[in-house]
Amino acid sequence: MVSIFPKEVRFLSLDTRNHMSLHQDSNTQEVEQLQKRVEELQEQLLVSQKMGSLGELSSSIAHEFNNILTTVINYAKLGLRQNDQDARTKAFDKILSAGQRAAKITTGMLTYARSSADRRESHSLATLLADLLILVEKDLKVHRIGLDLKIQSEPYASVNAGQVQQVLLNLIVNARQAMQPGRVLTIVVSENLDDGMAEISVKDEGTGIPADVLPHIFERFFTTKKSDKNGQGGTGLGLAMCKDVMESHGGRIRVESAIGRGTRFTLRFPKVAAPTFGLKTNASPKRTSQQDASAVAETPLV
Repeated sequence: MVSIFPKEVRFLSLDTRNHMSLHQDSNTQEVEQLQKRVEELQEQLLVSQKMGSLGELSSSIAHEFNNILTTVINYAKLGLRQNDQDARTKAFDKILSAGQRAAKITTGMLTYARSSADRRESHSLATLLADLLILVEKDLKVHRIGLDLKIQSEPYASVNAGQVQQVLLNLIVNARQAMQPGRVLTIVVSENLDDGMAEISVKDEGTGIPADVLPHIFERFFTTKKSDKNGQGGTGLGLAMCKDVMESHGGRIRVESAIGRGTRFTLRFPKVAAPTFGLKTNASPKRTSQQDASAVAETPLV
């Protein structure tokens, strides 16, 4: 077929298409670079949020270490002065106990601060919680917040230990900040036999979250809190991070709240079998239609 257009127009059209193709390739590369940069920034925010949460406890942890050192020094002096073997043995036992307490705290801090690389292993959720509580129990005592811990079962889940502890620490610090001295923080570890999900719930006795605010609390940068005197909190990243972590684990986070009665957050994980002695599993659980990752906000609080 003979073209009705001049040759010059045909060449111009071809050049235009080539230019558009190159422009599209350039845009695709720019989008990929931007996406990579966003992922890097999100990772940096996650680390910053983790260190910020740990910073909330730094004063209480330092105070606890001071108490441990005082115990070690005093019983060491007592042991040196005593000639009675029973008295010296008692002093050494106290020093050993204090040293073991310090080791647990440092181990907990190192586990929590570990790189957030997405490595999953089968963990006991009760054990993960117990390791974290070593870091927060002194902080709760300083603020006169009671702790009611209920281990109704010991389910296992395939999780990144550091990330899950980061979520729990965020929820615990938020709960403590929402309560007046003398109130009680209730944490329950359980499992749902009907749907094969493991659960950890964190309930406070605070003022509760208004119904019009509740649907927005998992949105990035949404917050009703102001930063404290140390610049901690109020960024609107904490609960958004919790939601992201739970989604990455194939689980879900839900919240129930009532004004004047408090708030309860529940973390739900697909349950896995306990690891065989001496072996570790990195297999992630399969999702089902009932286990799609999501964040659920509700008003009622039972």
